[in-house]
Amino acid sequence: MVVMNEKAPFTMSGVLRGARRTLPICAGDFAVGAAFGVLARHAGLSAAEATLMSALVYAGASQFVALSLWVAPLPIGALILTTLVVNIRHLLMGATLRPWFRHLSALKAYGSVFFMVDESWAMTIADLREGASDTAFLIGSGGALFVTWVSATLLGASAGALLPSSAQVALGFAFTAVFVALLTGMWRGKVDLLPWLVAAGVAVAAAHWLPGKWYIVLGGLAGSLTGALRDVR
Repeated sequence: MVVMNEKAPFTMSGVLRGARRTLPICAGDFAVGAAFGVLARHAGLSAAEATLMSALVYAGASQFVALSLWVAPLPIGALILTTLVVNIRHLLMGATLRPWFRHLSALKAYGSVFFMVDESWAMTIADLREGASDTAFLIGSGGALFVTWVSATLLGASAGALLPSSAQVALGFAFTAVFVALLTGMWRGKVDLLPWLVAAGVAVAAAHWLPGKWYIVLGGLAGSLTGALRDVR
């Protein structure tokens, strides 16, 4: 049931409820954040740089993609385009919150959506549709995940510097393992088969024929466009 008040409240109790309900998710988020920190050190970032990336970007999937592109000189165009492709879903996620957020001030609305990630959005939209309608839930939920993600990155990056060189070499496979885990969570069944096959095919072809890391960008674009065209029909 969806209940939308003329002006949805924005209270501290909503913040606390959002944080409290998200605590079970934070444990899994901490493990992924720590893995990102370790991989960031492996890619050449300092602990401070890795932590700053997590604090400013705060988008796990795009941060892992950025690490896979992290070579000297940095491919700025590819980094920007790939991040856009990975995170463009946030436009639709944010649009679903508008019925409740439209009466908030710009500071409250945009300050809240900074903390919007997949988990905090899903929990917030469920809470709002249940009729609670306290828009501060997103800051509580996303804030708890933000603190977890940043602190885990710092811990992982600090620990990564202490690993022996042999262990650091073995981390090369961790990129593959992380993305396999992310894809497993995103799989919705046969409906995703065509876009994933197109993305894989284009990525493999681009890796063979083009230099650098453009296979990541082109594979992502091809898969996204295929999925969009399929949904339009």
